Amino acid sequence: MAYPIIDTIKGRMDKVVDHLQSELSTVRTGMANANMLNKVNVDYYGSPTPLNQIAGISVVEGRTLVIKPYDPSSLKDIEKACHAADLGIAPQNDGSVIRMTVPQLTGETRKEMTKKVSKLGEEAKVQIRNIRRDANTAVKKDETLDEDNQKDCEKEIQKVTDSYTKKIDQITDAKSKEVMKQ
Repeated sequence: MAYPIIDTIKGRMDKVVDHLQSELSTVRTGMANANMLNKVNVDYYGSPTPLNQIAGISVVEGRTLVIKPYDPSSLKDIEKACHAADLGIAPQNDGSVIRMTVPQLTGETRKEMTKKVSKLGEEAKVQIRNIRRDANTAVKKDETLDEDNQKDCEKEIQKVTDSYTKKIDQITDAKSKEVMKQ
């Protein structure tokens, strides 16, 4: 029997996985990646604006990010926001663009980044388990389901939860390997 709550939790769990992937894209791996700057917000005319909306970001030679603002007067604000974002990379302003050279990760830094990846994965698993708990509570309160259907639905919810937990493990393992790769 198909239970409508299963489709609902799959949608919610997909959002958790998408959020995890977007969070992991900002983790440094030793190679330059424009997504590293996704969380950088620039104070642009009094309002916080995502960096990628006011500047073009490109990767040069695999290790250098080049930020070219659409409005040259915002260069100082972008530089200030890059410093404030605490990326571990010093921005270098040459008057027309900002260059950020991504340093090689040391063994210690790689371990820290791996811990961060694990932490993000664990947070995603907690969200998945919270969705499972909410779904199980909703099933128990649903008076249209008899006891057998409730148990079947709870088993199905557990199967979905297990599959998403496994997916999160695979994503975080792949990211950890990418971080540890030299």
